[in-house]
Amino acid sequence: MDPNGKVALITGGARIGQVVAAALANRGCSLSLTYRDSRDAAEATAQAARAAGVKATVLRADATDEAEIAAAVNETVKSLGRLDILINMAAVYQRTPNPDGAHWSAIQDANAKSAFMYSTHAAPFMKHGGAGRIINFSDWLPVTGRPHYKDYIPYYVSKASVAALTEALALQLAPEILVNAIAPGPILAPPNLTVEENALVIEATPLARWGGAEEIAKTVLFFVETDFVTGEFIRVDGGRHLF
Repeated sequence: MDPNGKVALITGGARIGQVVAAALANRGCSLSLTYRDSRDAAEATAQAARAAGVKATVLRADATDEAEIAAAVNETVKSLGRLDILINMAAVYQRTPNPDGAHWSAIQDANAKSAFMYSTHAAPFMKHGGAGRIINFSDWLPVTGRPHYKDYIPYYVSKASVAALTEALALQLAPEILVNAIAPGPILAPPNLTVEENALVIEATPLARWGGAEEIAKTVLFFVETDFVTGEFIRVDGGRHLF
C-alpha cells in the first residue's frame, strides 16, 4: 500500500509515535491522532503534519473505553474521509511486584483489549475501502517466548496477547486487511536510567546501542507498504533476543 493519499489512525502518539507520524506525513498520509493525557504532544504532531502538507486531526479517546474508541474511529472517517491504516501504539508499561486482579484487568485492557477494540471498529471501514493495514505493538520478550524480568506478569501476558491477537486478526481479516506486529527492544532510554543500568543494556544488545525511534518508523513503513506479509512479527531489538 502506498501511504500517499491514505489516512492513518495512531493511538498513543507520544515519543516514538511522533516519529512514526512524521514518517507517514512526509509520505503524504493524513493522520488522526488519539490521546488520553498527552494532548500537547498530539497537537504538536498534528501541527507538524499539517506543515508537511497533509491533514491531521486530534481526538481524545480512552483506549479502554469502547464507546470512546468507536467515536474516535467514526470521527476519523467523518473528518478525513476514509481510514486505511491503524497503528495500535497505546500501552501501559507497569512494574507489578504483587499483582492483583485490578492490575491484571487494567493492563490487559490498556494493552491488548484496546488493540482488539480499535481493530474491530476500524476493520469495516478498511474493508469498505478495499484494503487496510493494522500494525500492533507487542514486545521483544513475549515474541521471543521468555519472561526474563520478574515483577511484570500482567504486562508480559498482555503483550503476549497482542501477539496472539495479531495472528488471529490476520487470518480473520484477510485478504483485504494485512495485520502485523512490531516487537520493540531497547529503542529509547528511559529518562531516569542510571549510567550502570544503561551499560547493562548496551552490554546485552549485540548492536551495542539504543535503536532510536526512527527504527520503529522504518518498520511501520515496511508493514504499510508490503502487500504479501501478514500475521508476522518483527523484533526491532538490536539482536537483544539472541542472548
